[in-house]
Amino acid sequence: MSGTLNKVMLIGNLGDDVKMHYFEGGGCVGRFPIATSETYTSKQTNERITNTEWHNIVVRNKGAEICEKYLSKGDKVYIEGRLKTRKWTDDKGNDRYSTEIQCNEFTFLSTKNESGSNVTNTPVLQKPAESQQPARQPIEDEKDDLPF
Repeated sequence: MSGTLNKVMLIGNLGDDVKMHYFEGGGCVGRFPIATSETYTSKQTNERITNTEWHNIVVRNKGAEICEKYLSKGDKVYIEGRLKTRKWTDDKGNDRYSTEIQCNEFTFLSTKNESGSNVTNTPVLQKPAESQQPARQPIEDEKDDLPF
């Protein structure tokens, strides 16, 4: 196989509200952390251990505005995107690196109103404009011999 793949799929809870950054050209970026956890039982101590991993999510333009409107700290969300590592220099002149998930699709698994409950509504799905499918046409009624 000659191609490469950079794809991330996460289900986790927001660690903070979406922070928006607006640009002069009208674009915007939303950033928020999500936490994913794994739980297992230690064989030595027989106690439950939970490891939490934090992920920095970046959503752009309309997707960012939708996330800001409907997501808040504690909400569960499905994120799909790709890894992107940025290099920057800190105040002391040291090179620093930050790895983010550039989100291109998301599904809300809980909303602001229900983040404390286990009930989920129909999820909201946001895809980038270039990958959206055209609306499906209704199937025409066909004449058939079926009695119902």
